[in-house]
Amino acid sequence: MLEDLLSGAWQSVVFGIVGVGLMAAGFGLVDLLTPGRLRDLIWVDRNANAGLLLAANQLGIAGIVFTAILTSYSDFGKGLASTVVFGLVGLGIMALAFFVLDLLTPGKLGEVICSPEPHPAAKVSAATHFGAALIVCACIA
Repeated sequence: MLEDLLSGAWQSVVFGIVGVGLMAAGFGLVDLLTPGRLRDLIWVDRNANAGLLLAANQLGIAGIVFTAILTSYSDFGKGLASTVVFGLVGLGIMALAFFVLDLLTPGKLGEVICSPEPHPAAKVSAATHFGAALIVCACIA
């Protein structure tokens, strides 16, 4: 019984590290998609548009990791591999969704997101990121 508990705790630590790593990659993705430094836009400039997009991205990645872990294989290695693979696929799908939305709308979406004035496009972009993540979650289940 203690062995099962310790094994489960160890697996939680490993899945947690992978999840946080994927969320950090999500931060990097949003930083690449938007002009300027994301950390400055949100924490220094208090840009609500960039904050909303990043929040949707982080929740989306967390949802993908959650779904992958919840439905993971009974084999820890396969479950961990599927979490990494689906997390990376999710990041790719989110980036694709951002580019498609950018093509379908006037102006440059990255510049709109970085605008200091609140813009409805930030809500649409955030919903697109989160929606892309939900699509990946459905594929996992």
